[in-house]
Amino acid sequence: MTAANSSFPGLWRAALAQGPSRPFLTYYDDHTGERVELSYATTDNWVAKTANLIQDELALAPGDEVAILLPTHWQTPIWLLACWAAGVVASVGEDPAAVERAAAVVAGPDSLGEALACRGERIALALRPLGAPFQQVPEGFTDYAAVAPSQPDAFTPYSPVEADAPALIADGQSWTQGEMVKDAVDAAARWNLTAGSRVLAGCGFASRPEIRAALTSELAAGASLVLCRNVDPARLPGRMAAEKVNARVTSLGLGQGQSAAGAGGTGEGTLGVLLVD
Repeated sequence: MTAANSSFPGLWRAALAQGPSRPFLTYYDDHTGERVELSYATTDNWVAKTANLIQDELALAPGDEVAILLPTHWQTPIWLLACWAAGVVASVGEDPAAVERAAAVVAGPDSLGEALACRGERIALALRPLGAPFQQVPEGFTDYAAVAPSQPDAFTPYSPVEADAPALIADGQSWTQGEMVKDAVDAAARWNLTAGSRVLAGCGFASRPEIRAALTSELAAGASLVLCRNVDPARLPGRMAAEKVNARVTSLGLGQGQSAAGAGGTGEGTLGVLLVD
């Protein structure tokens, strides 16, 4: 199977096979002091439970759209990967039109108002430490933390996820699973990512450039991510040393060997990954 005809379930299995106990995502929130570390195996468990929730509890079918209104948080990649595992489309970027047409919406505490525009299923995440549930569930929503833990630990889609299946809507465009996988593999090679890469990121997942730089390229290489929210710059040097960070997501100028079309250019420059000493 080549990158061009692959889907994300295959890409994930290849990364998982490199060592389930390896860290996949380490999350810091400098406002709350929270630190969460997820191995590939633990991430796989979260993705399986969430994909089962999507497929069985929400009864979403391949091609259905899930609007994701989540901030920089460790649970956001879980939802993206679970959507792709189940063959449903993830839409990001807080587009009101996407929320209105979506079959389901997933929202954090700060985006519950926008999520009410969804006429389908509404899932709320409290984003509290250790994945704790809401103290009081918002009206009109299902609490993710209350329903996800009871889902099965393994996931099998009812229909195989093919490369031509739609996967992502962002920045006013859409991409298939195969296009996303090829893009991730190409980016990982371009940025010299390997299974030993530890990539620091402080961005969210609201655009394709962010998703490429802070999730899919790491997955394509079997690398790991150190994701930081509410970043305290004074803590970064010590954190990078402690976490053995050797690359970081940054805004690259077009003069640094990237093209806007090839690397997802934005008005602020091209978001990419640079190696660090």
